[in-house]
Amino acid sequence: MELSLARVDYLQVGVTAQKTMRLLPASGRRATQKVVVGDQDGVITCFGIKKGEAVPVFKTLPGQKIARLELGGALNTPQEKIFVATGSEVRGFTKRGKQFLSFETNLTESIKAMHISGADLFLCASYIYNHYCDCKDQHYFLSGDKINDVLCLPVDKVHCITPILACQDRVLRVLQGSDLLYEVEVPGPPTVLALDSGNGGDSGEEIVFGTSDGKLGLVQITGSKPIPKWEIGNEKKRGGILCIDSFDITGDGVKELLIGRDDGILEVYSFESADDPVLRYDHALSESIASIQGGCVGKDGYDEILAATYSGWLTGLTTEPVHREGGSAEELKLSQEMQSKISSLRNELEHLQIKVLQEREKYQQSSQSSTAVSSVPAFSVNDKFTLNKDDASYSLILEVQTAIDIVLVQSDVPLDLLDVDKNSAVVSFSSCDSEPNSNFLLATYRCQANTTRLELKVRSIEGQYGTLQAYVTPRIQPKTCQVHQYQIKPLSLHQRTHSIDHDRPMNTLTLKGQFSFAEIHSWVVFCLPEVPEKTPAGESITFYFQNTFLGTQLESTYRKGEGCFKSDNISTISILKDVLSKEATKRKINLNISYDVNEESVRHTLKLIHPKLEYQQLLAKKVHLIDALRELQVHEGNVDFLLPKYRNILEEADQLLEEYKKQPAHLERLYGMITDLFIDKFKFKGTNVKTKVPLLLEILDGCDQDGLIAFFESAA
Repeated sequence: MELSLARVDYLQVGVTAQKTMRLLPASGRRATQKVVVGDQDGVITCFGIKKGEAVPVFKTLPGQKIARLELGGALNTPQEKIFVATGSEVRGFTKRGKQFLSFETNLTESIKAMHISGADLFLCASYIYNHYCDCKDQHYFLSGDKINDVLCLPVDKVHCITPILACQDRVLRVLQGSDLLYEVEVPGPPTVLALDSGNGGDSGEEIVFGTSDGKLGLVQITGSKPIPKWEIGNEKKRGGILCIDSFDITGDGVKELLIGRDDGILEVYSFESADDPVLRYDHALSESIASIQGGCVGKDGYDEILAATYSGWLTGLTTEPVHREGGSAEELKLSQEMQSKISSLRNELEHLQIKVLQEREKYQQSSQSSTAVSSVPAFSVNDKFTLNKDDASYSLILEVQTAIDIVLVQSDVPLDLLDVDKNSAVVSFSSCDSEPNSNFLLATYRCQANTTRLELKVRSIEGQYGTLQAYVTPRIQPKTCQVHQYQIKPLSLHQRTHSIDHDRPMNTLTLKGQFSFAEIHSWVVFCLPEVPEKTPAGESITFYFQNTFLGTQLESTYRKGEGCFKSDNISTISILKDVLSKEATKRKINLNISYDVNEESVRHTLKLIHPKLEYQQLLAKKVHLIDALRELQVHEGNVDFLLPKYRNILEEADQLLEEYKKQPAHLERLYGMITDLFIDKFKFKGTNVKTKVPLLLEILDGCDQDGLIAFFESAA
């Protein structure tokens, strides 16, 4: 059966955060459900749908922004009490909107994640987890990295309280009381957790997780160890997962998985024959999906998927047919309904246009008076700056609650701007005078009329660090702009990983000096991405990293007064040595630096680089031949006389040009890495070999791996 859903836009509230919309339980089987949503103006809106119109049930006054909204109630009863987290407070409301709870927690930070199970309340700030029972403090846990979501296995099924924390360091932490029971490694930073089928499956132990790089998985959390069930990668390069729900939208008795992503893609996965879910349906909304629920909203008897987007739109995908089958009387009734709806919408639009004109005139008059005070209109920007493992680039996603006019991107470090297929903005580059202003990149993106989301891709060079700035100007009057800054770190292409290959030839850098654990941790945070800003608990810490471009590794272990860094790439060690020395000098701390260089590591790194180098050189040669071959084809009329390899180039010309366009300066980047490796190898020996670089570049053009290794070994 093909899934056919029709889109309906119901209502717009304020900007919404992740997991802030729920459907209240229905009063009867397949009866319509009320929708409750909390926004960043602090307003809770509850409404139902009658004859296609949103009818309010209750609406609260504005306040602090709502970070989470959950439903609760006594176990094994309808979950119809509404709980919201605002700041460090949890408030409870009945389904009619009467407030019955105001619980001020002892958290010093704002609540980021919340879960409710009967009388148990699970709250998380950035690093702190708290468990309360009947508003009394029960358990506490300090996480090693930021907590993105929290969940508890259903108590009625597993007969014990088992909280699970989704943490930024690619780990699910399973707790028992205030203690860590065990950790579950997942393939990306988990952003959202949900119980499988809404109840944890047959055992009650199965949870679904979604990651910020768009992967999805199911894991069984037993009392002693995790059992991975399935995992789905992100082959289509879609956005990160923000929300998950389980609902039987097809009506076959088996619940489907509903997924909402940060690029606006809504997906339905079904479990047909195999254990792994299969993508059954997808729909593209224009902005990120903050919350998703399955239920019956618009009309009795018709199931639908309801999504709440970033700017506050509540959009349904309903199973109700758009064109009803039936006689002429029903068609006439439908057309009358549609006509009256169109008429009321026209009247409302005219009324709004008159109101806008009046307000604009009032503003013009007040702005020209002698007592005029300029007011800058506030607008919300949802931004995300993340490293992509697949192509070693950074994605900068900017989402604004209103249409974007212009985005100006400026950087004080060399960056390559890469093409993004989804981008419809017109980009123009300004020439930069890098010396006086330290400007290496100035680019302007002019967006089309209704663009609210813009995605950019940049690739950095390791060892060159600074700041990328985005100036966001929306289409509002008076003109206003917000500046957002993103740090490009010295080892910007490194990504956290759970383990490394200890058999590789490693170079070691050791630091000793009068520095505290917090000081050396702050230096590591400055150098490397994905390191928690909070100083870890305990006396020492070890982090593992992998270079997303080359696949080289880094192990960093440090404590008070001592740090040890190991990598199979000499250039990584060289960058760390330079930056850490500079940071220590700023704080007037004397460092005792020693290093152990493994000659075999250079050969090993060159072998990692060479296949990439060979591929890019071949691609560049093919692209340079395309114009000449096309000219021959036009001149001769056919290409039968050409060798097969040249005919293949012509056949694949469009794909080759597309790939080459997507990876500007890729070959130059590889040449730069090999040159740096050459200079760094001899720098540790106290030799300056910069005069030999032209000779190295000649050898690189020849693309001979053995000759390159021989040159590295004989250049001393």
